[in-house]
Amino acid sequence: MINKLNPVTRIICVVAAIALGAVIFLPMWRIDLMAPQYPEGLFLQIYPNKLGGDVDIINGLNHYIGMKHIAEKDFVEFTVLPWLIGALAVFGILAALINRKWFFYTWFGFILAFGVVAMADFYIWLHNYGHNLDPTAAIKVPGQSYQPPLIGYKQLLNFGAYSMPDTGGWIFVGVGLALIFGMWLELRHVIKKTPPRAFTALLIPATLLLASCQTGPKEIPFGKAACDQCRMTIMDNKYGTELISSKGKVFFFDDLTCLLEYKKANGGTDIKEGSIYISDFTGSGKLLSPESAAFAKGGNLRGPMGGDIAAFASKADRDAFIKDNKSMAVEWKTIVP
Repeated sequence: MINKLNPVTRIICVVAAIALGAVIFLPMWRIDLMAPQYPEGLFLQIYPNKLGGDVDIINGLNHYIGMKHIAEKDFVEFTVLPWLIGALAVFGILAALINRKWFFYTWFGFILAFGVVAMADFYIWLHNYGHNLDPTAAIKVPGQSYQPPLIGYKQLLNFGAYSMPDTGGWIFVGVGLALIFGMWLELRHVIKKTPPRAFTALLIPATLLLASCQTGPKEIPFGKAACDQCRMTIMDNKYGTELISSKGKVFFFDDLTCLLEYKKANGGTDIKEGSIYISDFTGSGKLLSPESAAFAKGGNLRGPMGGDIAAFASKADRDAFIKDNKSMAVEWKTIVP
């Protein structure tokens, strides 16, 4: 019957429902804090019903900047979330059993609404804690707030804050993608008849959502972020570099010398397998991968920490530079054997 679900969609419903049930017991979000005095880093995990990680240590640090104590009892979400997620899981099983398109569409709408409301609530939570500070705090920086990023990286004084989904959050992302595929299975006959312009309009929200989750180089906050190796403020946009670990953590450096020293001193697998990006020496603002860049060394090159290596977006730019600056062309494999 035309109102019944595709068999594959029914399987997706069951698998997604089981996955959502598991989320109740898993951390959904994670905030990592990195600073020189905490080389191993601190982290806060947010479960559907509790907090995990270095909560006490983070609360101790927050006391000095006047941030409110983070306590589980202050969050009604920890009472409500397990029930909401459980209801979404049951809804998925019912969608497979009832086997009707309208029920599946309704379930998809509930999950979409849950995701939007949850992220909005999390942002408000971060904003309130980061901005409502005790005026009598020991450390006061005029105009400074301490709101961690909703997702991604932000420098907070000498701490680098990384906010990202944890295991349960990534399961939610996977469930969302699986349900989008299920929606496509159910609507593909409609999509074929939809005018191209209308179809494009339908794709815009999904495209924006996927774009926000893409990985790749992040803009280096020149004049704001401190180098993760030497702790000096990163100023020169001709030399700034970036390292993204295999876990998605972003590290900023004021030149390639600092990045390579940091990578050598912090030899974890996630750092070794991380991606490196180097500023285009022409000042274009582009961040270049080592494989695509052309390098110059020596001569008049003087990086913030004494480095003498520069990256260019093209060999033509590199060759024009070395002609007048007594530098020489080098390959990446000779810089990092």
